[in-house]
Amino acid sequence: MKKILAFAGSNSKNSINKKLLNYVVGRIENHEVKVLELNDYEFPMFGVDHENEKGYPADIQVLKMLIKEVDALVIAVNEHNGGPSAYFKNITDWLSRMELKFLQDKKVLLMSTSPGKRGAASSLEYYKNVLPRFGAEVVESFSLPSFNENFDVENHKITDEILLLGLNDVVSNFEQELKE
Repeated sequence: MKKILAFAGSNSKNSINKKLLNYVVGRIENHEVKVLELNDYEFPMFGVDHENEKGYPADIQVLKMLIKEVDALVIAVNEHNGGPSAYFKNITDWLSRMELKFLQDKKVLLMSTSPGKRGAASSLEYYKNVLPRFGAEVVESFSLPSFNENFDVENHKITDEILLLGLNDVVSNFEQELKE
């Protein structure tokens, strides 16, 4: 049994990426999954002056420790205006300043969703390219397009059969990667 840390890179209380994340982690079997609410932590805007004058924020140090304790991560990234959100980018900036390879030897299931037809694909692609620089192995990814049409919030499920089959494959492959 592997330890998995899961979180959405959104600071919205009603984040659709958090809804997708919770749905997906509910499908992961035979592993210990801890879902983290990043809004419970304080992450000041990164800046070299802040770093030099005050050091690393305590909550960034806590997050880094939580990441270090697990074997894998499930991360849902949101998108603002066609790019990664400043909120999650800020968190990765802080973490990488503390230790460039803060995701060393971590397997990652990366996902995204949006109300639009692209499913936050730009942000997903950005992090698929960036997270390996920090040591991550992005073993699977999934994008859910048109969240409001393809996800039933009341019944907490994906309604499009083809997308559901795709997600099932992604979760199965991710779990298989954790066995290796």
